[in-house]
This record gives sequence, structure tokens and C-alpha cells, in this order.
Amino acid sequence: MKDSAAKTTQRSLLTGSKSTMRWMVLFTLMVLLAGCASVSSKNPPAPIKTLIVDGQNNHKWAQTTPVLEEMMEASGRFTVDVSTCPPRGEDMTAYKPDFAAYDLVVVNDGHKADPWPRQTKLAFEKFVSDGGGVVIYHAADNAWPHWKAYNEMIAIGGWDGRNETSGPYLYMDQDGKVIRDTSKGKGGGHGKKVPFEITVRDTKHPITKGLPVTFMTGPDEMYSFLRGPALNVTILATAYSPKENSGSGHHEPMLMVINYGKGHIFHTVLGHAVPHIQKDSFKITYLRGAEWAATQKVTIKVPEGFPAK
Repeated sequence: MKDSAAKTTQRSLLTGSKSTMRWMVLFTLMVLLAGCASVSSKNPPAPIKTLIVDGQNNHKWAQTTPVLEEMMEASGRFTVDVSTCPPRGEDMTAYKPDFAAYDLVVVNDGHKADPWPRQTKLAFEKFVSDGGGVVIYHAADNAWPHWKAYNEMIAIGGWDGRNETSGPYLYMDQDGKVIRDTSKGKGGGHGKKVPFEITVRDTKHPITKGLPVTFMTGPDEMYSFLRGPALNVTILATAYSPKENSGSGHHEPMLMVINYGKGHIFHTVLGHAVPHIQKDSFKITYLRGAEWAATQKVTIKVPEGFPAK
């Protein structure tokens, strides 16, 4: 009997010891996890290293670039450098931005920009196809009509001789069906700068999630008649382009996203000049689009009362 009792006591001690050890391990794990969560909450995501390229544009790039730079850095999500190419007609041979050093490239070149050197174009194509993010800002979709890869990145563009050989017109009908119109005609147009309503067509995309389904912007240029390869593109938002303001009579893309290789592109046709990019409707969609292009996530909040006047 004494031996049996001793064995029972020994088993109880062992069982209790194992149970205590389990609780100690669990407690230690909980402390470690809580510590990790605390560290994570105190450490915001690393800033997105951004390069703005500019220098040749019929729009006032020397005025808009500093405002875009200030806007991005003030958000706390971006650090920004600027690379300005030589003036139109000058030697571009030495223009070789180090795209690979960045997470995101914002293009602020435009109408009749001189071609980049071949090695610079190849480096940019590699940057994007390897997973780099790009923002096509307003007149950047006017640039380089004969650069095949670039036109695939922007999906659609205008001016500089674009026509039916560049690809179809891209727009939506009233019900949101995407139309690829192969009609002959020039690429690119806009009427007078007026306020206009934007309609969000993809309410689930990270860039547009949380935005009002419709909101006002402008006065601004409303691009229309844009055409191009229109490959791997998702239209996020449109605006109706009235014929009475030199428009197309269609619901034209205002915000788009495009995939190119592993890269992601955000294309906004908004923001003609400084007064237009300072508007809440441009600023918030631009910042959210830029963050998504670099990370495929959006942490920048839609402010209450968006868009502010």
C-alpha cells in the first residue's frame, strides 16, 4: 500500500510539473507576442522611396513637382528625390536615373518630351517589370508615343500623333461596361476647365475603397479621347465628358491601375496645374494611388468630409 501511494504521489507531482511547464511556456509566448505587437504598433511602415522624373513637359512641371514632393513627404509615407532631365533638344546621353534605388517613380514629363537614352529606357522597363511602382501623373500620358513598353504601362494616352494605330479608345458606357473602341481618330482632347463629378467604378479596390461613390473635383482639365494598348488595365473611376465642352459623350477614365510584369502603375489624368493638385479630390486619390503602386496596400485614410472644398 505504501508503495502504491508513493507511486501515486510521484505521478501527481510529475503531472503537476508538466502542467506548470506548459503554463510557463504559454505565458512566455504570450509575453513575447505582446511585446512584438507593441513594437509593431510603435514602428510605422518604412517610408516609400520615391523618385519624381521631370524636365520636359508643356505643363508647368517646375511648379507642380515641388508641390507633389511636399504633399508626399507631408503624408509621412514617402521620401522624395527629383531627377530633372536636360531641356528639350539638348544631349540626353548622361541622363541615367538610378530607378532600382527606389520603390516608386512618379512621371511628370509630358507632351513632346525627347526620348530617353536606350539604356535609360531599358533600366526603367526592368524596374517596372521587376516589381517597381509607377505613378503616371496627368500629362505624363502625353509622352513618348513610340515607346512600346511605356505605352503598355500607361494603357492609354493622347496627343503627340496618337491615333487608331496606337490602340483603341477606352471608356465606359452608362452601366459601367468597358468599351474598347477601334474607331479611327486622334488620341487626346479636353474642353475648358470646369468642375465635374467623378464616379467610382471599383469600390473594392484599395485605392478607392472608402471614397464616396460620386464626388466633385475641379475646375480641372477632363481628358477624353485617350487611346492606346489598353492592356491589363482596371478603370477605378470615370467622369462623363459632355460634347458641349468639346468632350466625347462618353464616361472617360479618370483613375486607372495597370499591371506591367510584376510592376503596378497608378494612372491619374487629374491635376493640370498647382491650383488643381492642391484640391482634396486630387491630393487624396493621388497619395492613395501612389502608396498602392509601391506596396499594393493603402494606409492613407480618406478624411472625414472628403472632398473638402
